[in-house]
Order: sequence, then C-alpha cells, then structure tokens
Amino acid sequence: MRRFGPTIFAEMSALAQRTGAVNLGQGFPDTDGPASLLEGAVEAIRSGVNQYPPGIGMPVLLEAVARHQRRFYGITLDPATEILVTAGATEALSAALLALVETGDEVLVLEPAYDAYVAGIALAGGVQRPVPLRPTPQGWRLDVAALRAAANGRSRVLLLNTPHNPTGTVLTAAELTAVAEVAVEHDLVVITDEVYEHLVYPRPGDVDGPGRDVPLHVPIATLPGMAERTLTVSSAGKTFSVTGWKIGWVSGPAELVAAVRTVKQFLTYVNGAPFQPAVAGALDLPDAFFTELAADHARRRDLLADGLRAGGFGVLPADGTYFLTADPRPLGFEDGTDLCRRLPGLAGVVAVPMAAFCKPGSPTHARAAPLLRFTFCKSDAVLHEAVDRLQRLAPSRTA
Repeated sequence: MRRFGPTIFAEMSALAQRTGAVNLGQGFPDTDGPASLLEGAVEAIRSGVNQYPPGIGMPVLLEAVARHQRRFYGITLDPATEILVTAGATEALSAALLALVETGDEVLVLEPAYDAYVAGIALAGGVQRPVPLRPTPQGWRLDVAALRAAANGRSRVLLLNTPHNPTGTVLTAAELTAVAEVAVEHDLVVITDEVYEHLVYPRPGDVDGPGRDVPLHVPIATLPGMAERTLTVSSAGKTFSVTGWKIGWVSGPAELVAAVRTVKQFLTYVNGAPFQPAVAGALDLPDAFFTELAADHARRRDLLADGLRAGGFGVLPADGTYFLTADPRPLGFEDGTDLCRRLPGLAGVVAVPMAAFCKPGSPTHARAAPLLRFTFCKSDAVLHEAVDRLQRLAPSRTA
C-alpha cells in the first residue's frame, strides 16, 4: 500500500475548506434524504436498537433488499443465505476482493476506475488489469476489443461498475452482453458495483425517461449465464442521500456471499444497527420516490452541463450517477490535475481530475489527463453559484 496516499477526494475537499471554494469535487449531497428514513433511524435509536445486529444483517433489511431486487429487476434471492449487509459498498467490494482474489490473480476493471477498486485489488494481492472506457461524443464507451484482449488464464474477477463513477456512463445492452460473454468464456466471477442504480437519466430531449415500464438500469446478474457468477453490490448512501450512514449490501449465490461474509466478519464485524431498519423502510418507498429522484438529478445534471458549456467547457454526455466530465481545453487548459489545484484561486470552485482515476502510463490516463469531473448532487443555489464562478475562466483562454 506504499503507493497509496490520501485520496484525491480528501485532497480536493480539504482544498475547498481552506479556500472557501464551492466543492463540486466530492460526490455527497448537501440535503438529507426522505423524512421517513430519518425518523426511522431516530425511532430505532430511541427504542434501543443500539447493540450488535446479527452478523449477516438485520432480517428486516435482508428481506427488504430481497423485495427490492424482485420488485425492480425480477431477481429472486434468499434473504437468509444470498444477501449480506456491509459497512457501505466500499466494504462489500473490499471484502469480496479479499475473499475471491489470490496473490497474482488478475482483476479486470473498467478505467477510469474509482480509487477504492484499485486499493482493494492491491490489498488482496491481485493485479489490476485496466479495461478502457473511451471518451467519445456519445460519452464514455467501453472498448470491447480491449476487454476481450485483457482476459486471459490469470484473470479471476471482473470488477464492473454501471452506472459508472467517475464518468457518468451507463453501459449499453451491447456492452453488457460483451461483458457477460467474456465472463462466461473465461469463467470469471463478476463483482458489480450498482450503487447508482436509481440514478439513471434520459439525455436532454429524450422522451423515454424515468417512469417508463422497463427498468432503466439493467443488472448484469439478469443476463444469461450471469446469476451464478455475479456478486451485486449496492447501498443506501446514494439513493437516499445518506452517504455518512454506510449501510451497504452484497447479494448473489449463497457460496459466494458466504465467502464474502467470512472476510467481512473480521473487518467491521457488524455496523449501523439503528440505520438498518430505517433503510429497510426506505427500500419499500413507492415508485414515485425513485422516479422523482432520477428526474430531479437529471434536471441538476442539465443545469450544470448547460452552465459549463456556456462558460466555454466541453461536456461529455452523462446518463447516470452524480457526475459530469468536462473538457477545459477550449479554454486553453491542457492539464486537468494542474487546473484542479489552481481552480479555487481562478474561479472559487473545486473539481477532481479524471487522471486520478487512471493507472499512470495507461492509454486511458493519457486520454483523461486534460479532463475534470464535476458533481451535480448539490442544491440549485450551489450549482448556480458554481456556474457563475466558473464563468471567470472564459477570458483566460491562454492561461
């Protein structure tokens, strides 16, 4: 772990605090989740739900996760053996990697990659094998040929993330099919991070948006040959705007979940007793909550994207998550990392460089080097203030 220092999120959030800049770097909302969820946690605390919960999670939450997966995706799970509650999605991912990856095993991971994936692979003694997403006018798209070329006899796990952080892309049906074909052909276990499952949006002008009858997010576990080899990870943090609660879960075949549980019990053991029944209640909220959540974030995405374009940035399409990719080269800035460190002084805003999510020297690192990631999971007032400040960059075309 010597090569891992403080995360880019810690660096940029500290920079925002020191300078008073608007923080569009770290992806956490600035508003709380639904009142019923918050009241559920308060009631649980007051009623004495404050000691160790069961090791696999409280039955009320395990059953709610099972209902959620059946309701939205038609996936049937046994709450007693095929679901495990974790300390957020990060613990679920790390425990799964520690459980399934032996020293020297290769882990295929989409790049740009959330930094916790790379650290988790290193903790497990695995070898990161980047599979590039390429920035295109249609957004970031999977390089299917590179995926097929990356898989080999040393490959053990394919670590998937869709909707994808940091790019905001949502894999298409063809891309998901290619991933499934590679997984089956090479007998890979797929660990899929789906924490943004309810944050998928139409493109501006797309009439086939939230509320349509078919799910906008397609879990890879629903594809042929995938249920028996897929561990699906999700959490309450993004869907319910409680990122500090750290209530996540992993689901899949009983033998794979049991392997993750064996590791998880020696990490946090258990966590968040009073939050678990509160999250269980939230998972049963009506469909309107989830469709309105997506519609509201789509509106915020468009607000930020329009403001960035008006300020001279290029903006790649984003179909999900909290994030947009912005290209500052039209303004004369070629180095995204350098610009992020200067941006609080230039414009009073913090972003995150896309290069931080790429392995140094990889082809994706070179493509990402100029680019920035902005988050839009903020209030309208914050987004408007950030956009107004970013307008200051427009005259600085030779900076």
